[in-house]
Amino acid sequence: MFNLDRVIVEFDKGLRTLLAPAQTIRPMPGREMPEADLNAAQKSLSAALMRVNHSGEICAQALYQGQALTARDSSTQQALEQAAWEETEHLAWCEQRIRDLGSHKSFLTPLWYTGSLAIGALAGTLGDKWNLGFLAETERQVSRHLEGHLARLPAADEKSRAVVAQMKLDEEKHAATALEHGGAPLPAPVRLAMRLSSKVMTKTAFLV
Repeated sequence: MFNLDRVIVEFDKGLRTLLAPAQTIRPMPGREMPEADLNAAQKSLSAALMRVNHSGEICAQALYQGQALTARDSSTQQALEQAAWEETEHLAWCEQRIRDLGSHKSFLTPLWYTGSLAIGALAGTLGDKWNLGFLAETERQVSRHLEGHLARLPAADEKSRAVVAQMKLDEEKHAATALEHGGAPLPAPVRLAMRLSSKVMTKTAFLV
């Protein structure tokens, strides 16, 4: 059933995601570590990777908001909303690291958000088992992506590495939670399409 109140709430969340600084309850990982003395190339690489991570979290936030909007079961909505909140914390951490490294967020953030919101809402209309399966597969792919970033981040940039490591743990937990709530494995063509679209976003956000 169409719920105008939920639409208004999610619209407000979208504006906050795009226009307001993200908030976090948990302390930022690595906050007590000293800032590394990175050279220009290392700082540029760290900043670009954290910009990609920030864009990925924007996509995740929008996906989960769209999925929660069209989910049918209240426990599914709750699982999606909890995941979305933790993605908001990831946004805050990534934003802080980008600022610390003297760089900027992706200029295409509104595009990442809008497209992901639409995909999430569509996934939700397919039924909760596919909705949760989509969540689980998203988080598995994000976890692999973060593992790759841990391999690429400069070893001296312990603050960025601490943020990415905690994000990876959270994403793995989200995937497990989705499966526990009845998420169904997605067909191989869908998983491939998700990987291809993710590559487009990551390569673009790395540059802009």
